[in-house]
Amino acid sequence: MTTIPLRMAPPPPARGFGLWRLGFRPFYLLAAGFAALSIAFWALQYAGLLGGAYLAGPLWHAHEMLFGFTLAVVVGFLFTAGRNWSGRPTPTGAALAALAALWVAGRVLVLTPWGLAAAVVNVAFPLLAAFGLGQALVAGRNRRNYFFIAVLLALAGAQALFHATLLGVLDLPLRAGVQLGLDLVLFVMAVVAGRVLPMFTNNGVPGAGATRQPRLEQLALGSVLALLAADAAGLPGVATAAVAVLAALAHGARLALWRPQRTRGNALVWILHAAYAWIPLHLLLRAGAELGWLPASLAAHALTAGAIGALTLGMMTRTARGHTGRPLRADRWDVAAYGLVLAAAALRVFVPLVAPALTLPAIVASGALWSAAFALYAWRYAPSLWRVRADGQPG
Repeated sequence: MTTIPLRMAPPPPARGFGLWRLGFRPFYLLAAGFAALSIAFWALQYAGLLGGAYLAGPLWHAHEMLFGFTLAVVVGFLFTAGRNWSGRPTPTGAALAALAALWVAGRVLVLTPWGLAAAVVNVAFPLLAAFGLGQALVAGRNRRNYFFIAVLLALAGAQALFHATLLGVLDLPLRAGVQLGLDLVLFVMAVVAGRVLPMFTNNGVPGAGATRQPRLEQLALGSVLALLAADAAGLPGVATAAVAVLAALAHGARLALWRPQRTRGNALVWILHAAYAWIPLHLLLRAGAELGWLPASLAAHALTAGAIGALTLGMMTRTARGHTGRPLRADRWDVAAYGLVLAAAALRVFVPLVAPALTLPAIVASGALWSAAFALYAWRYAPSLWRVRADGQPG
C-alpha cells in the first residue's frame, strides 16, 4: 500500500506580546520608527511649527541621529548580545520598558524649551544602559566585553559635554561632544564588525575564505582609538589627518581580507560589507576635511548616513530574524531597504562632492530615501518584534 504524504500546514503565527522580552525588540522598533519620522521632524522645524525647541536645525539633527537613533540601536544590540555573552539576563520586562520610556522622553524634551531636563534625561539613558549591561557581564564574569560598559559611559560623557557646552557651563566648540560620540560609535562598529563579518561571510557563503590577521586587527582598532585621542586632545589638523589616513588604509586592508566580492549572492552578508566600506571612505574624507580640502559634513555623513545607516539596518535585520525564530535569509523587502539606505548615503556624500550646486536637492532626496528605508523596516518587522518568538523559545 502506497502512503501519500500529507502537506503540512504552515504553523500559525506566534501569539502573545513579546516587546519587553529582550533589548533588541523595543529599541530596534523605536529607532526605526524615529528614523522614518526624522524627515517629517525636519519639515516641521523648517515650517516653524516647533518654535522654542531646546535643540533645532543642525544641532537637533546631529544630536538625535547620534544620541537618539544610533544609541538606541547600540543599546538594543548590546542588551541582546550581552545575554548571549554572559549567560545572564539583561534588562527585560518593566526595567526594559522604563529604559525605553526614558529614551522616548529624551526625544520629546529636546523639542521643548526645557534644556536642563532634556540634558539630564538624555545623559541618564546611556548611564542606566551601562548599569543594565554591566550587571549581566559582571555576574557572568565576561571580562572580554567589559569595555562595552566603558563605551556606554563614555557616550554618556560625550553627550554631557555637548549639553554642558550648549547650556553655557563649558566654553568649548559644540562639535566636540558630537565628534567624540561619533568616534566612539566608529570604534563599536569596528569591534563588532571584526568579530562577526568574517564569521557571517564564511557561514553564509561557503568557500568565501574570509580571514583575519591579528596585527592588522590591532592596527585597525588602535588607529580608531588614536583618532579618538587626537580629537579629545584637539590635535592640529595635519596630525589628525595623518591618523585618519593610517586608519583608512588599515580598515581597507581589513575589509579586503573578508572577501566582500564573494558575498553578492547573500544579501544578509553583502549589506554588512557594503556598510563597512563606508568606514575607510569616511576616514579618507575626514583626512581631507582636516587639511581643509573638503567640507567636514561629507566625512560626517559618510559615517552616519553610510556606515551607521547601512550597518545598523543590516544588523537589525539579522538580529530580528535570528532572535524571533525566522529564517536567516533576506527577502525582497529587506533588499529594497538596503538599496534605499545605500542610495541615500551615496546622494548625501557624492553629489555635494562632485556637484556642489545640487547639494540642497541631494540632501532632501537623501533624507527621504533614508527615512523610507527605516520605514520599510519598521513596517515589515514590527509584528515580529512585538510578538513572542515564532519557535516558542525565550527572548
